[in-house]
Amino acid sequence: MSEKPVLYYFNARGKMETIRWLLTVAEVDFDEVFLTSRDQYLKLLENGDLLFQQVPMVEIDGMKLVQTRAILNYIAEKYNLHGKDLKDRAMIDMYSEGVKDLNEMIIMLIMSPDPKAKLEEIEKKAKERYLPVFEKALTGPVYLVGGKLSCADVYLLECTLMLEEKFAGILKDFGNVKSFQGRMLQIPAVNRFLLPGSKRKLPLDQKTLALAKEVFNLKF
Repeated sequence: MSEKPVLYYFNARGKMETIRWLLTVAEVDFDEVFLTSRDQYLKLLENGDLLFQQVPMVEIDGMKLVQTRAILNYIAEKYNLHGKDLKDRAMIDMYSEGVKDLNEMIIMLIMSPDPKAKLEEIEKKAKERYLPVFEKALTGPVYLVGGKLSCADVYLLECTLMLEEKFAGILKDFGNVKSFQGRMLQIPAVNRFLLPGSKRKLPLDQKTLALAKEVFNLKF
């Protein structure tokens, strides 16, 4: 068995991208297996590798972990990115869940029957519901919780970059968040991940969506 974690997913961002980000910031190299056919997926099912018949799936430390949040929590705990105590972890989890809500809206945009209206909704919620929370939290502190880098910081960085891909200048009224982003971008592992040729993936597109439908035999 490979000593590196092995990630099973499509060759796109989707729900695996945050896992890629977290491993990258933890400076953990990983291998990837891309799903390209239904037979490949059925083989994973036959082997009992997919507990709930879904990906992402990550092989790590002799386990085959599924469910995105469980995978992220394991990585965060293993690499000391989940706070120093129970109170820190509660705050980290609250911020993380907020970021996840916003991230999922962006990820699922491609599924929307009215992308323009959905984009307007995402921008409004980002500006009115989510970004103000992080702007306030980052008034003074370098990181979101406990003065120390955590998984919540990694998730927020990823989210701000995704937002800027969709809405240029969206952070102009959120100076603390923009400064935080700038600090995070100075982390060497982050800087490398953003370079061409890294393991960072492109957003989900129609071609990958069609492949996912084929692999999972979806009819919608």
